[in-house]
Parts: sequence; C-alpha cells; structure tokens
Amino acid sequence: MATTLTLKNIPDEIYNRLRLSAATNRRSLNSEAIVCLETVLLPIKLGANERLTRARKLRAELAPLKFRARDIDTLKRQGRP
Repeated sequence: MATTLTLKNIPDEIYNRLRLSAATNRRSLNSEAIVCLETVLLPIKLGANERLTRARKLRAELAPLKFRARDIDTLKRQGRP
C-alpha cells in the first residue's frame, strides 16, 4: 500500500531543481520526487553483461544519427567558457 509523505522546510534551491527536473522529464513534482528517492535509496546494480547489452542497444539506436567525433566534441564544449 502506498504511503503519503509530507515534506516541510524544503530549501528553495532544492525545490526549484526538483521542479525543473520534473518539467524536463515531463513528470509531476510528486513523481519526480519518487524517482529521485528511488534512485538514491534503491540503486540498481547492473552486471557487466547487462551494461554491455544496454550500451550496444543504445549504440544501435544512435547509429542512424551518424555522430562524428568532432560533432561530439563540439556538443561537449557548448556552454563552457
């Protein structure tokens, strides 16, 4: 059974970051808070084979985009002084 939790005295910076993260991920504030708590309190330990499988799947999904090394470098440097 789900339990209700009320948080008080949340620092403005934490609240604003949570709100921004929720908007970015298209989740409600409540859902985003749950995801954040799950990430910290219930971390998933992946084995080497599972990591490799996920990396290969991601690479296959990105393959049609044809990222070049210089494009990646440019994207990494964006927004840096």
